[in-house]
Amino acid sequence: MRVAILSDVHGNLEALQATLAAIDEVGVDEVWSLGDVVGYGARPGACLSLLRKHCSILLAGNHDLVASGVTTAEGFSRSARIAISWTGQQLSADERAEIGSWPSAVQHQGIGLAHGSIRDPAWEYVVEPEVARACLEDQVSQIVVVGHSHLALSWRLDDSVVGGAAGVLRTDGDTVEFGERNWIFNPGSVGQPRDRDPRAGWIELDTDGRTCTWHRVAYDVATAQAAIRAAGLPDALADRLGAGL
Repeated sequence: MRVAILSDVHGNLEALQATLAAIDEVGVDEVWSLGDVVGYGARPGACLSLLRKHCSILLAGNHDLVASGVTTAEGFSRSARIAISWTGQQLSADERAEIGSWPSAVQHQGIGLAHGSIRDPAWEYVVEPEVARACLEDQVSQIVVVGHSHLALSWRLDDSVVGGAAGVLRTDGDTVEFGERNWIFNPGSVGQPRDRDPRAGWIELDTDGRTCTWHRVAYDVATAQAAIRAAGLPDALADRLGAGL
């Protein structure tokens, strides 16, 4: 089976459209979303509608849960709080109920999927070796795929490095062949990458060939930025898209 896995769309319709077009060109069996469909960007409803049509798995990220009213924005930055408050007002009651009902983690066909981590599905970032090691040791699936950090990453156990887990930032076209050891993969973000590459990120997981390949997709950043500004959202949310920060 070949699966496209994406995460952290964050209301960026232009990035999502480009990503789904690239996925269609590659041709996969299924598309899975790891959450944070909304927040930051200016087109939350349109992104939700598009993902609903394409994805067989939809997880809830922390921004989705806040927008739906399931939890609060405690700990969010000022810009994130402004954006998520605005986002909640744009979504209908049915849309808020829908995204609030999604799980934040599932096991599917022998693969673990979570927005944040298997230990704290909505909120924990797997960006530090110590956290990655704990998750790798705890996971029941050989392969776990997470989002949340907006960084395209792979993690594996390695006692030769500080923290006991080796993390690698991944670029377009990188491929990992996985054998029997445990791995954590992160596709990066579709709508707000933070690895200084502004292109939308996703991964292609081949469960038969036992490979994971990272992809990046150029999109119309200027139009996405203009939509954020036109909505009256903080300029910083638009500016960061151009730098991939």
